[in-house]
Amino acid sequence: MPNDLINSIENMSFKNMTIETMITKLIDWSFTSGVKLIVGILAIVIGFKIINKLSKRFIDFAEKRNVDMTLVKFIKSFINYSLKILLILVIAGGYWDIQLSGLAAIVASAGVAIGLALQGSLSNFAGGFIILLLRPFKVGDYIQTGEFEGAVEQIGVFYTTLTTVDNKVVLIPNGPLSNGSLINYSTKDTRRVDLIFSVGYECDILKVRRVLNEIVEKNPLILDYPEPFVGLFEQGANSLNFAVRAWVNTPDYWTVYFDLLEQVKIRFDQEEISIPYPQMDLHVKQIIK
Repeated sequence: MPNDLINSIENMSFKNMTIETMITKLIDWSFTSGVKLIVGILAIVIGFKIINKLSKRFIDFAEKRNVDMTLVKFIKSFINYSLKILLILVIAGGYWDIQLSGLAAIVASAGVAIGLALQGSLSNFAGGFIILLLRPFKVGDYIQTGEFEGAVEQIGVFYTTLTTVDNKVVLIPNGPLSNGSLINYSTKDTRRVDLIFSVGYECDILKVRRVLNEIVEKNPLILDYPEPFVGLFEQGANSLNFAVRAWVNTPDYWTVYFDLLEQVKIRFDQEEISIPYPQMDLHVKQIIK
């Protein structure tokens, strides 16, 4: 069997050959170096599947031990890539007898071009370590960065995966994510619900404030401390604007938000409190000639 798979392919010169000779050489190559090529590819495919299963087992083991999933998923992603690259190098150098020293020399001579080509990937790789070290967010947090927002599903070696509220998957490069601004809605245990309700100028402001206070007090998800605030916020051009500020546990934010909107509309209708809308008085002046 030839020692070098590449040399065996190069030695297959088809010049001045008959069809029978070409077929014979192809058959000989198939039973020698061709077998090594196929077996090596199969070994890589099977090896990739085994590595993926081991990575999944690693995640399952860490979940049972209550290990921080942010750290676990990052390590899993790093090990997964590393083992796959190592497997390819072992098959290429150890089984296919490809001279990796020559490949290394080619890579070294093209170092500048490769460095420029991988600049973004290296930045993302470094960004992943910065996120892991500084921990501005973790797996499961709901964050907003730029035009994207969603729950952090995974912090990978190069990308962070977000899942939006409508179940879309967003991949964000770690480099810009680690250097840019972001909002983490899950860091604190509590959040404040801020709402503005507008009523007409003809309404009794004491009655409006009483109704709003009753709605807030009856909501079991609103915290007693810090104390909720209800008051006249602004005398607008067409309405009196009341502010309602209530503190809730972070997971209850949207439940309270939508419930307050609904309950206020229902009570305002029951109490005959008018909700104004933009309007314009048009005066028509008739000119008599």
